[in-house]
Formats: sequence, structure tokens, C-alpha cells
Amino acid sequence: MKLTQQDMARLFDIDPRTLRNWRKDKPNLYETIMKGLAFDEIVESSKESYEKALLIKEKFELKNKKNG
Repeated sequence: MKLTQQDMARLFDIDPRTLRNWRKDKPNLYETIMKGLAFDEIVESSKESYEKALLIKEKFELKNKKNG
């Protein structure tokens, strides 16, 4: 999910202008924040994929028990 600057500001409980100022005046801080948010997104996506894989595994295990 793509976050807007407004969403990110709410997430950090800051004014959106603060985030824009960090982008301009503190690029390393802003980059670190963006990387952290991207990492969170990757972790969440991986978690969802893992949960789907477990459901598929369970489905086939049940099917194999019925047929076996």
C-alpha cells in the first residue's frame, strides 16, 4: 500500500510540513524513514504470502488424508 505524505505524517504523529522539511533539510533521516517503511511493507507482504502458503498446505494435507 502506497502511503501519502499525509499518511506518513499521521503515522509518526507529526505535521506533514515536518516530513517535507526533513526531506529537504535532513535527506539522510528522510531516506532512513522511507527505507524503514519499505521494509515494513516487504515484511507484511511476506507474512501474507506465508499465511497463504500455509492454507494451501493444509488444504492439500486434508485432501491427501481423504484420498489416502
